[in-house]
Amino acid sequence: MTPAAVERSAARSAYLRDHPADSWEDRSLGDRCIVGFNAGPPMVPAAYNNNVQLLQTPDHVVILNEMVHNARIVPLDGRPHGAIPQWVGDSRARWEEATLVVETRGFGDLVGLRGGATANLRVVERFTLVGADSLRYEFTLEDPDTWTRPWTAVVPMKRTPGPLFEYACHEGNYSMAGILGGARAEERAAAQAESTGSR
Repeated sequence: MTPAAVERSAARSAYLRDHPADSWEDRSLGDRCIVGFNAGPPMVPAAYNNNVQLLQTPDHVVILNEMVHNARIVPLDGRPHGAIPQWVGDSRARWEEATLVVETRGFGDLVGLRGGATANLRVVERFTLVGADSLRYEFTLEDPDTWTRPWTAVVPMKRTPGPLFEYACHEGNYSMAGILGGARAEERAAAQAESTGSR
């Protein structure tokens, strides 16, 4: 990581340690049921719900993640990237022989996301079928404000029969109200203890 990225990451960690629930905006996108923690890009396997469904029409590819049902609808027609930052960036795809290449730019400036990357993040994903039931998923991350050079990882994927299952995140987002309500209760208790001189 660049020195600036280390500093950004440390500042973000310190802020979240001291302010874990000041607002719903302090919580991760996963906590807020906006994007699953493994949805990407890049898609990095995590604790559970790592299933992905790939669909193609004549002019789009859809990358549907089981967790939070995040669907990236990616044009294949060569159009330029959009100008409005998105939670998961703005993806464009093309075929290079038998490999689907998806390039994503236009991420919001989310310091806590994807290793502390900035709005300059560029992600290139490569999907290559390497067997009847095997897919090679390779991704490269590039952000000169975050890393000293681009870096690449490879994740093997295996075809799984059956449908994706419904993922409810947390019904009605009650967890967020509980997290924020609990933080306010702790603040009131601390203020009361301070005013009465007890600890």
